Amino acid sequence: MDSLISAAAHALAAGDPLGALNRVALRDDPPALALRGIAMARLGDVIRAKALLRQAARSFGPKAALARARCAVAEAEIALAARDLSWPTKALAEAREVLEQHGDRTNAAYARSLEIRRMVLVGHLDDAERALAELDPSPLQPAARTIYELIVAGLALRRLQTKAARAALERAARTARQARSPELHAEVERLTTTLSAPAARLIEGAADRLLQLDQVEALFRSDALIIDACSLSVRQSHRTVPLARRPVLFALARRLAETAPGDARRADLIAHAFRGKQADESHRARLRVEIGRVRRLLQGLADVHATKDGFELRPCRNQHVVVLAPPVEDENAPVLACLADGEAWSSSGLALALGESQRTVQRALDALALTGKVQSFGRGRAQRWTCPVVPEFATSLLLPAWSSLD
Repeated sequence: MDSLISAAAHALAAGDPLGALNRVALRDDPPALALRGIAMARLGDVIRAKALLRQAARSFGPKAALARARCAVAEAEIALAARDLSWPTKALAEAREVLEQHGDRTNAAYARSLEIRRMVLVGHLDDAERALAELDPSPLQPAARTIYELIVAGLALRRLQTKAARAALERAARTARQARSPELHAEVERLTTTLSAPAARLIEGAADRLLQLDQVEALFRSDALIIDACSLSVRQSHRTVPLARRPVLFALARRLAETAPGDARRADLIAHAFRGKQADESHRARLRVEIGRVRRLLQGLADVHATKDGFELRPCRNQHVVVLAPPVEDENAPVLACLADGEAWSSSGLALALGESQRTVQRALDALALTGKVQSFGRGRAQRWTCPVVPEFATSLLLPAWSSLD
């Protein structure tokens, strides 16, 4: 490695992309192209960065497998930062295997951490936890170790393990100071604020109050019967009845819980579940069928009794009934939850993360843009969406986790 390449690499490690470019901007040899690509990514020109890294990988040639693998990892990191979740994960896995075969444990571990970060972003929490348990973080340098601890904290927050999340964030803050990276400091601070931000609303009778994540965690450990509008499920202690794919049944269960210990009128239930403007005999017949389904699903947790005017929900063991709702009830809240990480997302990346069609996500983005909640830049495939103002509430409960919904 010549002196200019070495100096440019040190400048990048110290967080000085302009200093790195000053040393290699006029060079077209493969190492210089790779460093220029990384520097351009640090400056925000993702498209140019990807092109330079691909050119560098081609220039290294088939015999320089290790250098090509490192370029692939750098390109994957850029794609992840740009929330391009459609980037081929197979290429990253192949690059990681090459790095392991050549004894580059540091970059191999970092490649694995990138794979895990993508799993977390798309809600595959079980897969992410298994992969994280197998990853040895000891070879990681301070910057990469900070990212590792952020992954641990992010997973803990999604699992509502606030004590573990707080410990991981403290470790991340220490390694971020060692790395001397303002970007990592900002990411640690942003994630730390979620611990004290409102995460959900607790509705119990006429009372309605905000809860932080640790309070939600304590609620889940209690014996209360919880109608969880964040994950569209009914839970009590260690038992959970998922209703994400049965919205009518969940709407009925929620309305019954909101009126407990009293009863919910039939017309009110029909309006909430079927969006019927006027309850007719067909609606009443369907209501009886759907209430029967709710009764069967909640068997052992609660019973639904018919009353003169409607139906009432009675927990089996006299627990109190509560509704856990998002801090802001908006059909586009999951999109805002993704954008709240401060990164610029593509609509395709949001669709992958939320498990929705790209057209559905685009409609949600257009609606949010009309109210000024999101904004975009770029055009076509380069268009990205951001939140101009980060929501002042925790978004962990609004993000999908496919392991808990399926």
